[in-house]
Amino acid sequence: MSSGGGAAGGKARAAGPAIGPGVPVGAAGGQLFVVATPIGNLGDVTYRAVEVLRTVPLVAAEDTRLTRRLFARYEIATHLVSYHARSGPAREIELLNHLRSGRDLALVTDAGTPLVSDPGAELVSAWAAEGGRIVPVPGASAVLSALVASGLAAARWSFEGFLPRSGRERKERLARIAADERACVIYEAPSRVPATLADLAAAAGPARRAAVCRELTKLFEEVVRGPLGELSVSAAGGGITLRGEFAIVVEAVTAAESAAQERADAPTMEQGRAEVGRLIASGIKRSDAVRQVATATGLDRRELYRPD
Repeated sequence: MSSGGGAAGGKARAAGPAIGPGVPVGAAGGQLFVVATPIGNLGDVTYRAVEVLRTVPLVAAEDTRLTRRLFARYEIATHLVSYHARSGPAREIELLNHLRSGRDLALVTDAGTPLVSDPGAELVSAWAAEGGRIVPVPGASAVLSALVASGLAAARWSFEGFLPRSGRERKERLARIAADERACVIYEAPSRVPATLADLAAAAGPARRAAVCRELTKLFEEVVRGPLGELSVSAAGGGITLRGEFAIVVEAVTAAESAAQERADAPTMEQGRAEVGRLIASGIKRSDAVRQVATATGLDRRELYRPD
């Protein structure tokens, strides 16, 4: 197959480096095609993806029922097996043995690119560890669609996927997003959109701009843009339809915001003098205490010498 980088279905190829005990890549090792599928509109599939899905002998799908809709649209008759986050190790072994036998395999998820907040990482990692060939077949992406629809500057961006639901890890992730000099894309479940927008507004400030993207490429596609504070109020009050699939894009922190935050986090002279007093009380000479505090905080040494 010209678009897949080699013949599909286990046809003989030139021998290459070993992928396992006595198993050379190309001669006996199949190719694992990681195929992106539409995130909503079935017309967004690529010619190459259809060609690969028609030609490989087996497709591993997150949900075979959903994948059959794509197959029906493009008259693809390839055999399907399920492979999802709850599949046991036996299915992974079965798929690896399929590849080891020299037959090609395509991996798809319900929508978008496998491994991007979707299952498939274990299989791809295992085959890569054996030296097997991984062939990406790019296509639709909710992350990129959200970025270009957001109306925000996105020359540099990060992807957080789904945030932790609670606890310290969630707070830390929110703090990193608030301080990030890149735009950030988050996935969220409909029922959790109001809480996540409220948490983002608290962490990044209510004036930070964002875009809430719903049902991208689908019939009821909607993009709502505005400051996080307003978006939070709108979501809580029913102004945003909480159905479908969501991607939230948060604007990068500006230089002015970053400088203001640094000033807010910086210790005050009052705190510095208090620390000098604590060190003196512990037996350290005043000059040494002042030097230590000035070095640690950046506060003016002469001002630290002055009494409160």
